[in-house]
Amino acid sequence: MEQFSFIAFMPDRPGALHRAAEIIKRHEGNIDRIQYDRRIDMYTVFFEVTAVPQAYEKIREELEKIGYLQTSLQPVAFLKFHVYLPNCPGALFDFLNYITSSGANIIFLDFDERGQHPERLVVGLNIENPEMIDALLNQLKSGYRLEILEYDTTGEKLDDTVFYFRLAQKLRSFIGSAEDTFLMRFLHDINHIAQELSNLQKDPIEVFENILKVGDFLNRTSGDNFYADVQRVRIKDDIELFCFQPPCGGNIYLFDTPSERVMIDTGYGIYYQDVVNMFQHYGLGDLNRLKRIYITHADADHCGAAGCFPVPSYLNRETFLITRETSRAYGSSSQSCILEEVYTKIINLFSRFNPPKNVVFFSETPLSVEITDKRGAFPIIARFEIGDLEFEALAGMGGHMHGEVFYLCPEEGLLFPEDAVINFRSLSPDRTEYNVLADYLMTSVNVDSKLARKERQALLSLVSKIDEKVAEKNRKCLICCGHGSISILEDGKLVEYSGSERYHARQIRYEEFEKYSVKEMRGVRFERTDSYENGS
Repeated sequence: MEQFSFIAFMPDRPGALHRAAEIIKRHEGNIDRIQYDRRIDMYTVFFEVTAVPQAYEKIREELEKIGYLQTSLQPVAFLKFHVYLPNCPGALFDFLNYITSSGANIIFLDFDERGQHPERLVVGLNIENPEMIDALLNQLKSGYRLEILEYDTTGEKLDDTVFYFRLAQKLRSFIGSAEDTFLMRFLHDINHIAQELSNLQKDPIEVFENILKVGDFLNRTSGDNFYADVQRVRIKDDIELFCFQPPCGGNIYLFDTPSERVMIDTGYGIYYQDVVNMFQHYGLGDLNRLKRIYITHADADHCGAAGCFPVPSYLNRETFLITRETSRAYGSSSQSCILEEVYTKIINLFSRFNPPKNVVFFSETPLSVEITDKRGAFPIIARFEIGDLEFEALAGMGGHMHGEVFYLCPEEGLLFPEDAVINFRSLSPDRTEYNVLADYLMTSVNVDSKLARKERQALLSLVSKIDEKVAEKNRKCLICCGHGSISILEDGKLVEYSGSERYHARQIRYEEFEKYSVKEMRGVRFERTDSYENGS
């Protein structure tokens, strides 16, 4: 017995669902999951069925034969037009013959002989086969006066009777030209998270909207629209620490030392080229000087671009395993949570997840240590150097994510606690809005919330001890949070350590352009493009 999934597109009439269930039962299939909500889409039903493969093929054949099996998600076109009908009996009936024969679905008709335009009928159609549109219009033009008002193949104008078609169209804009089979599996996953959250009294339409917002945020803030808030901290005369806060997701840290550059976390894969351009702007663009990356945990916003950089990534073995799993909850108490599993698929796909490939596990490094060594509540699993700064890799408790690692430089007072400690007050409104989406879709970003609270208190206690140690240097421990500003602890509260500057890709490109004098510009060759020729 194996588990299979399929999408049924069934007519809105009594007994339709019963007929599908009978086919599944007759071939000894067992329905593991079914989801149908006419508030979302009155025709679409999601099934997960356990059956032997031969029986499942027969189920598919019968459902396809009666027109129930959804095998394609081809774009549905929307057409709106005015048609002027003769004022005689049967005029509407004759017109509708053309519509029926074309296979179009009527979305609305608007006609009133006592209105301002008594001879005009307003028609809205959904047409699954766009190739039929020209044939239909040519037929209508031969007998009627027409005025085309709207024609759309993007899915934006479709009504909610084909909700999942609309959703598929929008998803394509985030993930590219995916094949229908892949997109239908992805719709299954998205539908599953909506089903789970509906059981928690969440509005399913709001669930879908928030999923799309994740993709929209990431796409809208890449390329020319990429920006970051940047903090620069001089650790020693010859060592500078950069903190880059991208528009979405976790911080990227980069140490610039005389002998090398070292990153802690990488941000999302979708931002890779934007980050490289930003490094170039700050004089950090020579990637040959980048020697190592240290990963804190397996979330896509912290290690999702690691595979793009041609240097080794140092991490916990458990973190590496999670990057190869389908759920960020792997190894935790919430491992079986469907919300964690589906969110992982969504964010990895939308953010172009490219996890570490060239990996070094802390347990295999020359400076790995016995797990009996501890720093506060946290075992020390390795030691390493960045420049002449000595760091310890501390094993987390697994509150935010299983396999997480914190990095500490006790002598200089530098702590990288990833998402276990965040200065939320330092987050901009747009970053807060984005971060809330993950909390909504998973109900919590921590795989073990109780453990996460304990972990945070243990980290803040460690910061207090480090503060005492570096006080003789008239310094405080710098808390390099997973999100938000580098901060310090004052009276038990996180306070932003220093101000930041805004990097904006579009503005930087404009400033670079302005560097050319008029004389220099005469030597620059411009090519004519279609958009130029069209005057835009």
